[in-house]
Amino acid sequence: MDKSQRYANIIPMAELNTKEKRLQPFPVFNELRQKTPVRYDESRSCWDVFRYEDVHRILKDPATFSSRRALAVKDRETILTMDPPRHSQLRGLVNKAFTPKVVADLASRISSITAELLDEIEHKATTTTDIVSALAVPLPVIIIAELLGVPPEDRSLFKEWSDILVKGPDQNTDEAFLQVIAEKERATDELTAYFAHIVKQRRSEPREDLISLLLAAEIEGEKLSDPEILGFSILLLAAGNETTTNLITNAVRRLTEDPALQSLLRGDPALIPGFIEEVLRYYPPIQAIGRVATQDVEIGDKRIRQGEQVVSWVASANRDEAKFPEPDTFIADRKPNAHLSFGFGIHFCLGAPLARLEAQLVIEALVKRFGEIRFVPGSEMMYIQSPFVYGVKQFTVMLSPLA
Repeated sequence: MDKSQRYANIIPMAELNTKEKRLQPFPVFNELRQKTPVRYDESRSCWDVFRYEDVHRILKDPATFSSRRALAVKDRETILTMDPPRHSQLRGLVNKAFTPKVVADLASRISSITAELLDEIEHKATTTTDIVSALAVPLPVIIIAELLGVPPEDRSLFKEWSDILVKGPDQNTDEAFLQVIAEKERATDELTAYFAHIVKQRRSEPREDLISLLLAAEIEGEKLSDPEILGFSILLLAAGNETTTNLITNAVRRLTEDPALQSLLRGDPALIPGFIEEVLRYYPPIQAIGRVATQDVEIGDKRIRQGEQVVSWVASANRDEAKFPEPDTFIADRKPNAHLSFGFGIHFCLGAPLARLEAQLVIEALVKRFGEIRFVPGSEMMYIQSPFVYGVKQFTVMLSPLA
């Protein structure tokens, strides 16, 4: 199996070949959805699927489109790359850590951390701030770290690891590709050793954290294996941090693009949950989801063979005019809003309620505390170096006091 066939999910699409297109890929997706709704990409050795109907079909059919795929880093399996029945068993277990009550109980802690971070922003001498490093990164890192039982002094290290785990090569070259894989493998080795140490500690001294819960749990009378516990911890780190960081950043970015939204949400905070849903559709934190065909199957008028990789472009499906009226218009109270940004079916994002809650509370705090949030003209916006993630590394804003 060659590199492009094995790692289709982390090699950039040739059409997104400029910074501008990576920051605003949606016109490209719109064109591809119209001209080649299902196409085979020779350079990446995979199928790309762009229409909502087709993406939805793929995500809801794990029997035909398996999550078991060749993994980019040392073939470590996680709940994300499992199929039933083991996926169902493990998911049922970890769902206990993300029940509506557990998530709701985190609201006061999220609000408290958000207030502390905004206090720090206000106390700085400068009138501008990078909303990514000052707010969108630390909040989910702190929440996930506390859930897992990671000590506060290790949070920055935690974030470095999660950044590497979602990274992709910026160019489709052997050199860039091998460099990223080496970074991912090193980070995964370091994380595995780190979490193995915590697992060892919790086995003798359990605490009120997720790793202790996983150690105590049983499926059909059997304890989880250490590799399963370590795999889930690493997955939660990467998925929980990066997705929520991008959701918060993308929400702030949207507020700066349309300042009227700030006044709207300040005047009626009840609109904020709907606003977040529209951000998820319009600027999805995850652009694409990979699967592997378990049998020959037709999508559109194309024949996909058993074993071939399929990349479902959620960011394109979310702009499909056949599903969403005025898809390129941001409608804060759009209803219905059946976006696919958290996936669909058995692999629907486990942390979706937590990500939504964090984003809602952050936006509520921002519009309540500040009068205007403006993007600083001339400040750099650099896309995150990952084909399946949509977000920016920094976003410099000016926060005006509330009049």
